[in-house]
Amino acid sequence: MLTVGDRFPSFKLNALEGGARGLDPKTAFRIVTDADDSTQWKLVFFWPKDFSTLCPTEIVTFGRMAPDFAERGAVIYGVSLDSELAHMNWRLAQPELRDLPFPMLSDIKRELSSACGILDHNEGVPLRATFLVDTESTIRHVSVNDLAVGRNPQEVLRVLDALQAGALCPCNWQKGDEVLRAA
Repeated sequence: MLTVGDRFPSFKLNALEGGARGLDPKTAFRIVTDADDSTQWKLVFFWPKDFSTLCPTEIVTFGRMAPDFAERGAVIYGVSLDSELAHMNWRLAQPELRDLPFPMLSDIKRELSSACGILDHNEGVPLRATFLVDTESTIRHVSVNDLAVGRNPQEVLRVLDALQAGALCPCNWQKGDEVLRAA
């Protein structure tokens, strides 16, 4: 599995647009690459499958927090093995996903999840992996949860704040708190 300090893999994936564009078949689809948004941090998070019970709880929360990530110069990419068409049908079928503001990427060939090393050995789907990638494509944070355990988007935002603080940040540090100074 890729870890902190590794280069995030190059990718070129079909995607369902976020927002209203993703609900209109004329504007819904595009290709997203690792070169897109190159001046911004990237939050790339994976979920196992569309039309599941647990995944929307995380996806919706990341969607609600998208303005907080954008305020910090970070874009969000959500990724699963489902096609961009399946993503669209899921958004249309599940009311809480309709206004999702970020693109849903289709890793249907398992190329990105394989390159990241996050495929579950038994199920063949991505684990609940989260990567924070800086503007140089270096992984600065990674966390991976079991398929049965949802992640904490607020903690991902806290870690992004700490990484961008450029200093030593103690346990439970929050944006605006004092940082540690080396002696």
